[in-house]
Amino acid sequence: MAFRQRRSDLLKFHRPKLVLPTGTQAELSATLKPESRQCIKNLAAYTPPKQRSRIPKSRSAAVLIALFVGRKGDLYVVLSRRASTLRTYAGDTSLPGGRWEPSDRTLEWTARREAYEEIGLPVDRQRVPLLCTLQPFLAGNQLVVTPIVVLVLDNTIQPLLNSSEVTSLFSHPLVSFLSKEPPFPLELETLELKYHTYVDIDWKALNGKVRMHRFQTGREAGGTKPIFGLTAFSAQY
Repeated sequence: MAFRQRRSDLLKFHRPKLVLPTGTQAELSATLKPESRQCIKNLAAYTPPKQRSRIPKSRSAAVLIALFVGRKGDLYVVLSRRASTLRTYAGDTSLPGGRWEPSDRTLEWTARREAYEEIGLPVDRQRVPLLCTLQPFLAGNQLVVTPIVVLVLDNTIQPLLNSSEVTSLFSHPLVSFLSKEPPFPLELETLELKYHTYVDIDWKALNGKVRMHRFQTGREAGGTKPIFGLTAFSAQY
């Protein structure tokens, strides 16, 4: 039987209230820095602008911006290093995500499914609640990508990497995507590299220029690529 929802149900599905599991609210309040707490509130209250035109599902994709709280109360973004054997974006630093599939109920489901397949993040709205859906943007491959932001509450979750797609998993401070200063000590191999750089490129689809950011991960000496392209664009949202 096909899965169908009324319009009112869809509205609640895409913009649910952030209901945290019992005991989690008090635990977060004791752990989070004030700026991290405000960031979560802002994300949970965000509503993307209404789209003027319908986007074909065949051209849709989603990425998952999975946040978690560090030991000192800061928010971090989960990132991965793509396998070197992949046909596209081999070895790049990326967010979990991929194309919409006919079995996906929503783009949130697309992002969660891909994260489960790539890094083993459970498709569980209690342990990993939705914060918001950000405004979609056009990627270089002509896919319309929607970033989905979630908060990982369960710190006992163990990643399970799909070795055919992901080589390693690491994190980066969320606030550092708004800074020009590196969040990590500089290594000898990276002393001459700026932590943050950008370039403005012509984007024919938008009849204008798009600013593309690039951030060092602090792991370049070990072969990890900087955060750039679609991943940097999504995280800087």
